[in-house]
Amino acid sequence: MKTRFFKLTLALFWVIAISCSANTEKLEKQQNMASPQEPLNYKLLEHENIGRGLVAVPLEIGKKVYSGEGTFAADQRRVYIGWRLLAKDPDKVAFNVYRKAGNNSSIKINPSPISNSTNFVDTELPVGENFTYTAVPVIDGKEGEPSLPYTINYNSQSTPYKSIKLSGDEAVEKIAYADLDGDGEMDFVVKTPSGNVDPWYLYWRPSQDTYKLEAYKSDGQHLWTYEMGWAIEQGTWYSPFIVYDFNGDGKAEVVVKSGVSDPDPRDFSGRYTDYVNNQGKGIVITGPEYVTVLDGMTGKPVAQDDWISRDPFFEENKQHAYNYASRNQLSVAYLDGVNPHIIVLRGTYNLMMAKAYRLKGKELELVWEWDNRELREPGNSYWGCGGHMTLAADVDYDGFDEVILGTCAVDHDGSPLWTTGLGHNDGGYIGDILPERPGLEIYYNIEAGRPDGNGMCMVDARTGEIIWGTQYPTNHVHGAGFCSDIDRTQPGREVYGREIATFEGKRTEFVVMHNSKGEIISREIMPTEWSVFWDTDNQRELLGEGKIYDYKGPTVLTTGIEGRIMGVSDIAGDWREEIITTLPGEIRIYTTTILSNTRHNSLIQDPIYRSNVAHASNGYYQVPMTTYDIPFRSSK
Repeated sequence: MKTRFFKLTLALFWVIAISCSANTEKLEKQQNMASPQEPLNYKLLEHENIGRGLVAVPLEIGKKVYSGEGTFAADQRRVYIGWRLLAKDPDKVAFNVYRKAGNNSSIKINPSPISNSTNFVDTELPVGENFTYTAVPVIDGKEGEPSLPYTINYNSQSTPYKSIKLSGDEAVEKIAYADLDGDGEMDFVVKTPSGNVDPWYLYWRPSQDTYKLEAYKSDGQHLWTYEMGWAIEQGTWYSPFIVYDFNGDGKAEVVVKSGVSDPDPRDFSGRYTDYVNNQGKGIVITGPEYVTVLDGMTGKPVAQDDWISRDPFFEENKQHAYNYASRNQLSVAYLDGVNPHIIVLRGTYNLMMAKAYRLKGKELELVWEWDNRELREPGNSYWGCGGHMTLAADVDYDGFDEVILGTCAVDHDGSPLWTTGLGHNDGGYIGDILPERPGLEIYYNIEAGRPDGNGMCMVDARTGEIIWGTQYPTNHVHGAGFCSDIDRTQPGREVYGREIATFEGKRTEFVVMHNSKGEIISREIMPTEWSVFWDTDNQRELLGEGKIYDYKGPTVLTTGIEGRIMGVSDIAGDWREEIITTLPGEIRIYTTTILSNTRHNSLIQDPIYRSNVAHASNGYYQVPMTTYDIPFRSSK
């Protein structure tokens, strides 16, 4: 096991306004609470080629930089370099960093191997503009395989983000990250244009355009465009896609819900107006539907099977059948403990159906099917317990992933595992949230009305048993929430839920933030639900309004983040996270430039974190969870 209980050093290169004594006290509390934990199953992701993910960011001369460290002297040129620590690295691995100036030979720029971090600042740039950096592991005094090179132009690249220019001028609706070409770097698949049509009868409207999927390599090269067509209406729930290496060849595939555009599947007769608030012209309610696997490098279909049929939803429901049938998701789960499987999902609010597939070469092999039509008995009902996101994790430590569909779970073999019976949830976060308890937990924000309480609650991920929950009625706890360690005065992760007001104004909005034990610690509305690992203290910071800041802290760590936030993920650099935003015709990947003297395994190799990142391209977005709170997992 390459990680162990932590030893924390609070010597920082840059001064950050954090109370060291309060942070130390919190971490001591966490350490005292900790119980033995299951090791992370890094072998689960061995088939995925994760490289060093090296990034280099010029630190602009004489101006305030995004790291919050003030200004540089006008004659000082610096470059921040960061790279990944990988699960396969031995505990005592160190690193050398090389710089190549123009066409000159590479030279080592660190005086001795770097063993306490996975970043470095180059402070002695020679004359010139173009520089190429590599990081090389050093094991027992010998250098290993170098990272892929990263080239910058110092004079033209003075921003702390990478810009990927899109082929058109649209902003992005959803984005996925995975290695399409097998080089170990995260590439991008985006769905455009932005905007969302919801199938609920009060919200539905006819689509004004069709969605396109576009693939880009990590260096911005456009690979392909896939036209989703008029069969897929322009909303999140009609158009799930997921990007992952499903066949184990080292390159990710793109799995998508698809249909047929010739003939045009839209109905303009108006006969379905009852389903969508007396509108209905342009609705797609008939025609074939498929689960289609696209080659990640070409966008060409390689495998296909029928999507789950709409028909059972219209048999079970009448008035709102279209809304119920239009709720679709895709998921990935290691059902056999070795191979990633494709999970196709339909239904959320009552009827729920699922199919599990294994991609073998160019064939989709059906593994199991599941639905909840016969699972409605009082006290053990799976009916309407779907979520606006899907989770997958080995909740019972049998070596196989289970699928958490919402407030209920399906075992790896497709049999029902447990249900809370709490109904539909808008938020769900899985991890070892309560380190003093064995196993994993799930924090829920429940949209379904809970007159008897538990609208915000923590449950045992193995059994569905409610550990703690709110003791007052709720009607609709929204997806606006989080589960992140943001408060240095509280042990473990904090959880936040938000009860929204009714359309008629008969119920007022209120919010509650609990600590991991269920104690209320705040009733203040948070200015944001986004959080990010950005500085050096092993806690997440809050992200919003173009800046990054500590919870209840005055220090603004970053300013100037532009665009709509698409996601927060460790997709490059060291263990801290990147912020991905979208602007018209562009996506940006912001990375920290704060020099850290701590190191952790790359978060993207944490199985739960990796699963969360994969699922982020469909359903409600949630900041990914690490399996364990980072202060519990020491650096190597």
